[in-house]
Amino acid sequence: MVRNVRLWFEGAKYHVTSRGNRKSALFLEKEDYQKYLDLVEETRMRYPFQLHLQLKTLETPLSIIMKNLNTKYAKYFNKKYEFTGHVFEKRYGDELLNSREYEIDVSKYIHLNPVEAGMVSSPEDYPWSSCRTYVYGEVHPLIDPKPILSYFPDPPAHYYQQYMNAAKTDKFFWEDGKLLKREGEWCRCGLE
Repeated sequence: MVRNVRLWFEGAKYHVTSRGNRKSALFLEKEDYQKYLDLVEETRMRYPFQLHLQLKTLETPLSIIMKNLNTKYAKYFNKKYEFTGHVFEKRYGDELLNSREYEIDVSKYIHLNPVEAGMVSSPEDYPWSSCRTYVYGEVHPLIDPKPILSYFPDPPAHYYQQYMNAAKTDKFFWEDGKLLKREGEWCRCGLE
């Protein structure tokens, strides 16, 4: 079966996902999470990209970045657990983030996903989330929260957290490139 050509251009931003083969866990121990993060950093050094929940390519196509990362992790995983065969169910998934609205909605989705899955009661409680980097300013060498936080007024972490905690029916509006809350009334222009 022929694979679809994936859209790539320098500076493209993606929401990237990978799933374990037969929907099995990709990380069985804390050490596995750390190894994956180490491989993300190693891959980033070889094929520079920006990571801020989503991935922004610089000069290397996403396909090369993900092939390098997932191949190395699969080799590590199979060797450690004495497995053979596929670790990942299929090729990674990617969604092009083609608007600032979609970019921040995906950011919110990623941070709230562990809560929705019933793994934690608050997004900042999930130990492998970048939420604390965005909300509390914790420094992580792989995460750059500035691109997402730049869409919010000062103090951006406060307003990002307010956006994350907003109800689905709440509305927001853009003013001077910043996502704002209107007191007493919400307008989520373009964020449906």
